[in-house]
Amino acid sequence: MNEDIRIHSWPCSYYLDSSKQWIPGKLSLTPLSIQFRADKTGELLLDFHLSGISEIKKESSHFIFSSLTILEKGTKHWFSSLQPNRNVVFNILEHFWREQLISRQEAGAGAALESSKGKELTGMLEGSQKRLEDTAKVLHSQGEQFDNIMRGLHKIEGDMDVADRLLTELESPSWWPFSTKLWKTPLEPKPKETPPPPTPETREEILLKIPVLITQRTDSSSKPGTLTLLPSGLEIRDCDSQLLQRFEWRHVDDILLHGPYELSVRQRFIGKPDRSCRLLAARMPRLIPLLRLRFPGRLQLLHGELGLPAAGAAPHAGREQSLGQA
Repeated sequence: MNEDIRIHSWPCSYYLDSSKQWIPGKLSLTPLSIQFRADKTGELLLDFHLSGISEIKKESSHFIFSSLTILEKGTKHWFSSLQPNRNVVFNILEHFWREQLISRQEAGAGAALESSKGKELTGMLEGSQKRLEDTAKVLHSQGEQFDNIMRGLHKIEGDMDVADRLLTELESPSWWPFSTKLWKTPLEPKPKETPPPPTPETREEILLKIPVLITQRTDSSSKPGTLTLLPSGLEIRDCDSQLLQRFEWRHVDDILLHGPYELSVRQRFIGKPDRSCRLLAARMPRLIPLLRLRFPGRLQLLHGELGLPAAGAAPHAGREQSLGQA
């Protein structure tokens, strides 16, 4: 099912090396692969896995035309006349390619961890007995030290009782007219207590943080950044960790799902333009269930090229089931 989802398609031209000519068609991206289909014949000329890509670069063909090259298993594929522009296509392809490589590395690390788990458990069992013996010895020595400390404290307490009794005897009797209280120096004024420093603001717990491609209302090109899900709202930052937009949960009017990997967040205003942001991410399926908990029944599925039903075409349960299958 995942392989049939088309995330994006862009009109472009592909340089076919066998015929030495540019073929117009559409470049398509799925969660796992990249495809190119010719417009005239409808033939699928390219279909390769994202994990097989070695490099994605921006280059120029014949030193004039801006192009995008994809190096796959030693073969370089050239794409030109990309719409809406080359930067948008490059950012999206590179984002999903890097996320695919990261997921494969995490899967490999998990497999290596499973294979080495038996050895780790054996080593833990072998060292447990020795650690227990060492712990018993340390506790025994600490018990002896505590006994010595208690004896020293009892001795100090006895000496303080004797000193207190001697000081009481040295004081003048109550019937003596010249009491020693007359020569007592006045007590020094206590320094004013400084107020405790203000407690620093507690930082919110981060529920989820994922890399995203950001498209703002005033800018048609997508830019890489990060999305942070907090208990109070959403924070969207650029590559330099600069805050671009923050949406408080109580101010969010609607969240539109364009597909399993893309959504839009909007906040309406009276008398001025709405504040909205469109987000695309390979890890978006991890975010959507959390948003569904925050906005039960308020997520709207748009009818688009991904085969998802329209917002009013089916009841809420049916929409959730379609999204889960996607």
